[in-house]
Amino acid sequence: MIDRRRLVALAATFVIAPAVVPPVFAQAWPTRPVRVVTPFAPGGSTDVLARITADQLSRIWSQQVVIENRPGAGTNLGAEAVAKSDPDGYTMFMGTSSLATSRNLYRSLRYAITDLAPVTLVCTFPLLMLVPNSSPAKSVAEFIAFARQKRGKVTFASPGVGTTPHLAGELLNQMAGVEMIHVPYRGDAPALTDTMAGRVDLQISGPAMLEQIRSGQVRGLAVTTAKRSQTAPELPTASETGAPGFDVAGWSGFFVPAKRRGRSSTRCISIR
Repeated sequence: MIDRRRLVALAATFVIAPAVVPPVFAQAWPTRPVRVVTPFAPGGSTDVLARITADQLSRIWSQQVVIENRPGAGTNLGAEAVAKSDPDGYTMFMGTSSLATSRNLYRSLRYAITDLAPVTLVCTFPLLMLVPNSSPAKSVAEFIAFARQKRGKVTFASPGVGTTPHLAGELLNQMAGVEMIHVPYRGDAPALTDTMAGRVDLQISGPAMLEQIRSGQVRGLAVTTAKRSQTAPELPTASETGAPGFDVAGWSGFFVPAKRRGRSSTRCISIR
């Protein structure tokens, strides 16, 4: 589970070195703001993670690190924007596990995975399963029973098509023998609004929604990983409460543009 203190400590280890290209090698870096493209709407788990990390990087580099939200197309709009940016060290992408699945879910993409160079894994985390307070389900088993009773009429929200929460919902459909209808949003936060209002029956999201669970705005059913989270010990796993063997985790990491006009000119990234 994402923990603010852990993220700040991790962010403090990130150092981006000057370019490999000899003429740029001797130049100071950064001399202007660095842009971090986040592929979801503000307020969601990936956005929160990016902002916490960016704040620490701004202090380390003595240069502003700006978050730019580019939601849409299951993170592909943001990925494409970064892939087509100049590989000068001033544009980074807060990528997610969607990068590993998009090419299998979309007929065509306007960028290739090789257009993005990995920098570092930032964190891995369990997803959260939450329902409106009006829901009759108080456990994963009760939700599955509810979904079977209303087969084909129960909905689940995710931050977008092809995202890990979306695929987690489809996995639950398959493993539990239910037929939930997927409702994609442009991030965790927009989905939460409809979950709280009872317009969707289930939301599968990143860990940023934990505070809404603890404040009583929604009801948390479980985490999606095989083991309980130390950050949210009050939540059982989906596997132990109704979906045996269910195990899904998300990850986030930094990527940068890898190429320019067919020539490799990737910035060198080091972690100290």
